[in-house]
Amino acid sequence: MRVPDLIRRPAARLAAIAVGLLLVLALVLPATRGWQLDLTEAREHTLSPATVALLQGLDEPVTLRLYFSERAAGDFPQVKAYAQRVQELLRAMADRANGRLVIEVIDPEPFSEEEDRANAYGLTAVPLPGGGSFFFGLVGTNSTDGELPIPFLEPGREAFLEYNLAKLIAALGPSERPVVALWAGLPMAPAFDPATGSPSPGWIVDQQLRELFDLRRLEPGFTAIDPEVDLLMLVHPRGLPEDSLAAIDQFALRGGRVLAFVDPDAENEVPEDPFAAEAPQPSDLGPLLAAWGVDWDPAVVAGDPVHALPVQSQEGGAQEPLLTLLGLGTEALSSSDIVTAQMEQVNASSVGVLRPRDGATTRFEPLIRTSDQSGELPVGVLGDSGATPAALLRAFRPEGGPRVVAVRLSGPIRTAFPDRTGEGRLAASTGDFQAIVIADTDLLADAFWTEAPAAPGGFAQPFANNGDLVYNAVENLSGKADLIALRTRVVASRPFHRVEAMRRTAEQAFVARQQALQERLATLERELSALQRGADGAAPVLSAEQQSTLRGFLAEKAEVRRDLRELQRQLNADIDALEARLKLLTIGAFPALLALGFAAAGLWRVRRRRHAAG
Repeated sequence: MRVPDLIRRPAARLAAIAVGLLLVLALVLPATRGWQLDLTEAREHTLSPATVALLQGLDEPVTLRLYFSERAAGDFPQVKAYAQRVQELLRAMADRANGRLVIEVIDPEPFSEEEDRANAYGLTAVPLPGGGSFFFGLVGTNSTDGELPIPFLEPGREAFLEYNLAKLIAALGPSERPVVALWAGLPMAPAFDPATGSPSPGWIVDQQLRELFDLRRLEPGFTAIDPEVDLLMLVHPRGLPEDSLAAIDQFALRGGRVLAFVDPDAENEVPEDPFAAEAPQPSDLGPLLAAWGVDWDPAVVAGDPVHALPVQSQEGGAQEPLLTLLGLGTEALSSSDIVTAQMEQVNASSVGVLRPRDGATTRFEPLIRTSDQSGELPVGVLGDSGATPAALLRAFRPEGGPRVVAVRLSGPIRTAFPDRTGEGRLAASTGDFQAIVIADTDLLADAFWTEAPAAPGGFAQPFANNGDLVYNAVENLSGKADLIALRTRVVASRPFHRVEAMRRTAEQAFVARQQALQERLATLERELSALQRGADGAAPVLSAEQQSTLRGFLAEKAEVRRDLRELQRQLNADIDALEARLKLLTIGAFPALLALGFAAAGLWRVRRRRHAAG
């Protein structure tokens, strides 16, 4: 039989089309390596544009070595699934790095050189019950002997995975510390303390800034900000001359990042006259906040009974919630921003209220906000001697929903001083402005978030995340622009609702029958106990009726157990059948339909050509 005659048969045609399709796939698939179609709701398999820009901008090779004890992971299915997710993300990053990102996956088996290297890198070795250690960490290196580890990749921090990997890659670049310029209207810096007659180390947040960043303090009356500055940090700016405000304005227009702490009543400011009556000490940034898209009224403070912390207003008295002293918990902190996600509480006092300005060109993204039951109070009540916690609570009226206490700003801006002219002055930003504004300065003070060390020279113990908030904000804003744009990832959850409903139904029936059995058992035990007490220590002698009751209970117990086993078997059978149908659809039916579609299209084209030829 000739080949043309064979091809005229339908089965042979389908086989020829299938072979042709396989040949096409063999030729096309290598060329489409790295292509993907992400149909997940949260786009969890797609790198963010910020990460792609960072990877494509690498100017030197970076190697990421993933140390994963794959053989030992069999007993940890959650970790094993997360390890697959990590490897998929690493491969996706390598595909977009133009060959400058090398990925190595290493299984550090016990007593091997790989295990010794993992220990030398400082990776966390989790001891296993049967002996040995489990590793799931990552080490990044560059061509200049730079080395940074992630000791352990926690599955619970999957939302931070892309950000942490991008931050590690960015940190393996130049080793210079970011430059942070600080203007502080509060006594944060080290100074001589006349009360103790000895030097004061300054506030803990100031110490952390000095240790982790290149901190440069701005002198009073400054008229320019060095171009080397990566971040300008303003703490309670007040009484700044217009030339200084104009310098801040031009710094922001040229792409400088700003972290500003403003306050309607800075309780930690040192008064010029200690004997004068206390009065609110509001911050003042002139027209800058309005130019950046923020409305802020320094004459009001936020009150919130939901987050109010208790205080003792009288010696020996009971503690009462103070509306203006807030412990802002997880529900008040944005879970979608790197700066505030996974923090538990930020303590603040006499906080201001930030609102987006009408017509603003910047994006207004809240980081911290009060509860729905919050309201506003005039700042003047804070200095009123009669404004006790109880009096404030009685006079308080919640209205208007939550108030924004901290916000991230991004987008184009225009100058706040349009009348100023001169060579080199900008009237509009050259790119997107990036800033974080926090309407409280008291949260920076040590007393709001740390306990003093138990002994001189010891370490202060934090009881709130105020320090983390400052560090995260400074680190994020002072880093590369790509990292600032990154946010936490939504961890996708795809529960099998039908399976769970089936399981819940069976469990409810199981619990009901189990409770009935336990009640019946308790009744019998009480009857037996009564018989034993009446026997004066002798072995109880059961009557024929009691023996019949006991046999009936045992038979009932056996029957209930059979029912429970049948119920569990039926549950497993239903779930197994549903799983088999899903597998059939995903593995067999859909590919078969696709193949039939290609085959039908091929036959249609063959018949069309034959019809045209005839």
